[in-house]
This record gives sequence, structure tokens and C-alpha cells, in this order.
Amino acid sequence: MFQYEYTGPAPYYCDCDGGYGGNPYITDGCSRDKGYDPKQRKTNCSRRCGQINVPFPFGLEHGCSARMSFQLNCTNSSLSTLQFPDVDGKYVKYINIMEGLVNVKYSIYDEEDISVRVPQDPGHYVASAGVVPQQWAVANLTCPEAKVNKTGYACVSMNSKCLDVNSELEYYGYRCTCMAGFDGNPYVSNGCKDVDECNAPGTCNGTCHNTKGGHYCTECPSNTVYDTALKMCVSTKKQNLVLGIAIGISVGFGIILLMSIVILLIRRWKKDIKKKLRRKHFRQNQGLLLEQLISSDENASDNTKIFSLSELEKATNDFDPTRIVGRGGHGMVYKGILSDQRVVAIKKSKVIEQVELSQFINEVAVLSQVNHRNIVKLLGCCLETEVPLLVYDFIPNGSLFGILHASTTSSSIFSWDDCLKIAAEAAGALYYLHSAASVSIFHRDVKSTNILLDGNYTAKVSDFGASRLVPIDQTHVVTNIQGTFGYLDPEYYHTGMLNEKSDVYSFGVVLVELLLRKKPIFTSDSGLTQNLSNYFLWEMREKPLAEIVATQVLEEATNEEINDIATLAETCLQLRGEERPTMKQVEMKLQYVRSKRLRSSQVVLKNEDMQPLLSGQSQDTLPMLTTPSGRVDRSNIDSQRNQNCYSLEQEFMASATLPR
Repeated sequence: MFQYEYTGPAPYYCDCDGGYGGNPYITDGCSRDKGYDPKQRKTNCSRRCGQINVPFPFGLEHGCSARMSFQLNCTNSSLSTLQFPDVDGKYVKYINIMEGLVNVKYSIYDEEDISVRVPQDPGHYVASAGVVPQQWAVANLTCPEAKVNKTGYACVSMNSKCLDVNSELEYYGYRCTCMAGFDGNPYVSNGCKDVDECNAPGTCNGTCHNTKGGHYCTECPSNTVYDTALKMCVSTKKQNLVLGIAIGISVGFGIILLMSIVILLIRRWKKDIKKKLRRKHFRQNQGLLLEQLISSDENASDNTKIFSLSELEKATNDFDPTRIVGRGGHGMVYKGILSDQRVVAIKKSKVIEQVELSQFINEVAVLSQVNHRNIVKLLGCCLETEVPLLVYDFIPNGSLFGILHASTTSSSIFSWDDCLKIAAEAAGALYYLHSAASVSIFHRDVKSTNILLDGNYTAKVSDFGASRLVPIDQTHVVTNIQGTFGYLDPEYYHTGMLNEKSDVYSFGVVLVELLLRKKPIFTSDSGLTQNLSNYFLWEMREKPLAEIVATQVLEEATNEEINDIATLAETCLQLRGEERPTMKQVEMKLQYVRSKRLRSSQVVLKNEDMQPLLSGQSQDTLPMLTTPSGRVDRSNIDSQRNQNCYSLEQEFMASATLPR
């Protein structure tokens, strides 16, 4: 490392001679100090250098300071650069008039105070050993000497006093300060102002009275206390009231804050509990099994979804009671709107047994594969509740039951053609479930309430809550009795054996509803509660059909059509299941009646050369003979039923040519 050693003469600095002041580094820079002048000779003097206040006796211009050595230079106002005129590189940081101090620093950027040399001739700045700020004196006189010279005495303000300034070695002179209880600048007239001690907090524990240069306190009267906020004596009752209110507000706010925290914690706890409970229900409801079943079937996985409970709660506005669109034996149905704006029906079933869950999962998996235009489409389910929720397409026009039995006005919108169409479509859907689906499905709760109507009044069979899946190699299952009275198959009711003919019986009741426009359990004119199927079978034996069926049916249907549908209903309502037709035969008969009616109305069919389904006089799946009076001839029904008057090929070809 290069080292430089200075070998020249010793460094030096310049000072003005005693009694002079100014800048010794320029020509005529030192001028004679004429002594302390207590009067400011110039008006409108600048008293600030940037952020530094420069009070009298100091000044920034000629005529603004009390003497030459107190005149400072403001070299840069924006940087608050304040210097002594005859000392280079030494800067004033602040000036304290009351304490008689000048704080200096070595550099304008230096934040630390250091001991520096200031001009000491004629001895107005006290020399000190490493002590900053620097003391100063206004003149090298004692206080008694200074007071003799009235014109040059520096302490011109009232309530000011003279103080001696001493160094560690000698006496330097005097300076001025304000008396106790006063504050300000003692070097200017009226510079010392009275201090209001009563403004200081805690001055008195009673009433405070300010005086010139001081104050005094008086105790508060009895039954009063001093209020530090109001700065006055107030009644103890008022004080207690105010204190009570303050405490009450504080405590109330604290309680509200605490309660808010508790509520937030409880909500979070409940939310966590709900999440855990939903996961528990999902596992209990065989959610993983259903996911595997759906994912293993491409058709099902494309159309079937496992919904979260939060999705369905949002869709139904937290299952708002106003969203209920149906109530049944198996639960309630809510109308919901999914996030993609699809309108759905959400079925909230009643409690099911734990042992039935696996069966339920299998049913959902199979129903998700059912795809028929006359069956309500199962969109998915939710397994996060104790009882799983099912999500179906929403059918807007309600049920067949609602329109048939709501009022005369509603039922009159149905023509006889509509009734045949809806009956044929519902029969086709049930036949599909029994025979055409991958696994046979017995509905077990066929009724007009479960035949819904879409915007075009197309039939949609719904509500598979009671349905049972049947292996291909079985014709029936033994199960608990379930269904709706008035539609319930009596054979199933007594034996517990469920088969496809159980749905046929229930459908027969629906056909009777269409003919008679009466409810399955109704009150007769005599006030008796009657079963519709029993009433119909009894009346058919005792009266002509024209006296039984509804007026609208008589007006719109032919006698042959009424006889055909009545006879079909009668065969469906046979007590023994083996004597009832299959749903395929029921559908074909209904389609045949429809096609015959259309031909009679001269509606063009696709195949004008359609052959009759049956040979013989009736051309019917189940030929029905009537007497000239219009009654059904009961004598030959059994013999006709046992005759195979048509072939399966004829059935198939005739059914294929009928409008669907």
C-alpha cells in the first residue's frame, strides 16, 4: 500500500484580530466589532435558512444581528447550509436562545455532532474540550456590569434575566434567558411570553388557575372530582355516570369483539364438521363404488354426474320450501337451477335402510344407462347426505294426475287423442324397462302421479324410488310391500312376489282414470270412500259403459274405442297376474287403437297397407266381444284369452308401423 508522509511546514488557519470580526481570507474581510447592539437596525430581516431558525441576536444579513460575530452565512437555503463567516467547513445545526447554545457539525451531510473550533475573539463563543453544543455570550461583561450600560444591555424583554457564562477555565461573559414561567426570546422586546401551565396534563388535581409566570390550584368542591379530559370539576354522580358509560362501552365493545371471534370460530368449526360429515356420508353411501361403476361405463360416465351437496344447495336456495314441486311416498321433489342454467328436479328421499345402499347404488348405475324418450332422464346423484339425492331432468307441465283431477278446466285441455297418446307412450316406457333395457326393472309404483308431461305433453315415466332390478334369469323377486294404495297389485300385496305383471295392474288403474276421470281412491255420490279398480270392475258387470265413463270421453271416443280400452283395463286388473297381459301387449293394443282412430280420421300413415294385428273379427291382441247392448260379453273372455290368434311376427310388424 502506498503511504504518503507530509514533510512540509505545519498547517495554519486565519482569524480576525481582537475586536474585529468577519472573513480573514479575503481583502478587508475583517471589520471592527463595535460591540453589542440590542436593536435590530434593519427591518424585514430573513430569519430562516432552510429548516434552521436564526433568531436575534443572530442574523443572516448586515444590520440583522446584534454584533459582527453573530452574523452567519446561509450558503444554500434548500440544503439548510448555515456557516460561520470566518470558519470554513463548519456548519450550524441549530441555535437555542433560551439555553445559550449553538450546535455545530463538521459536514452538512454529517449527522453526528462534533466539537469544532468557533471564533473566540472577542471571546463570545466559549471554548470547551470536546463538548457540543457550543455555549456563547453576548458580551464579555458580568451581569452587574452589563446592567449599568442601559443602551447596550442585551436582556431587553420584560420577564427576562441575565445569566453568567463560564467555561471550565474562566469567565466569558453573560447571556439572557426568560424567567421561570415564561418562554421566548429575551433579546427582543416582549420576547418572553407567559407559559400557561394549566394546559399541561396533570398540573393539578383540582381547578388550575394560570398567573403571570406561574399558576395555582384549588381543590374541587365536595361531591365533585376533577375531570382531566374536560379540565374542570364535575359531579361525582356525573363522573360515575360518564365512567360507567365508558366502562359499559368498553365492555360492550369487548363482548361484541369476543362474540364475533366466537361466532367465527363456531362457523369454522361447523363448516369443518359439515365437511367431515359429508365425507362420512359419501363413504357410507358407497360413493367410491358408484364412481367405479360409472367410470367403467362410457355411456354412463358421459351423462351421469355425482353432484356435491353445495351444488344442489345453491341450485335450490338451500332447499327452500317454496321450491318444492312434489311430495310423494318416497320423499319430496325440489325444482333447482344448476350453475349451467339447466333446470332440474332434485328428489330428496326418505330414510333408507343401510342394507339397501348397495342395491341403491346398483340401481343408480343401471338407471344412468336408461335412455328412452318417455322416461325421465337420471342426470346424477349426491351422496354427501344421509339419504342420497337424485337429480333428474325437470318436466315442466306436471303430472297426468294433476291435470286429470285438478279441475274441470285443466282436464278439458286433454282430448281423447291426447289420452291415447299418453297411455301408449307410458306403456312403451314400461315395456322398455321390463324387456328392452340391459337389466329388467320393475317400477313398483306406476300411477298417474308418476307420469309427467313435458312442454309438448309427451309422457315421461318418473320416480324410480321403489324400483327393483331383476336379473335376466328371474321372473320375480320377493320384497317388502311398497307402492300406493289404489294402484297396488293385490297379488303382490298378499304374496310379496313382485313381477312385471304388478306394473301391469297399476297401469290398468291409470287406464281407468283416463276413462272415468276419477281418482284411484274417491268418494262416491253416497259419501262412501271407494277403490276405483273395484268400482270399475263391479260397474262393468252391472251397467253399460256409457253410464260409467266420463262425459268428455263419451263425446270424443267411439263405442268401439271405449270398449277396447275398457276391456284392456279389465284384463290388466285381473286378480291373478298370469291372466294379465304383458306391457308389450298393452302397448301394442294402445298403438292399434290409436292407428285405427287415425285411419278413421283419414290421417295418412306411413304404411297404408298395414295388416291387422289379429285375424278374426276383433283384430286385437286380446279380442273383446260385445253384445248388441254395448256390454262386454263375459262368457267368451277366458276362451278367447287362451286362443293364440296371432303370431309374434304379426305383432312385431304391426307394432313397427305404428306412430310412436
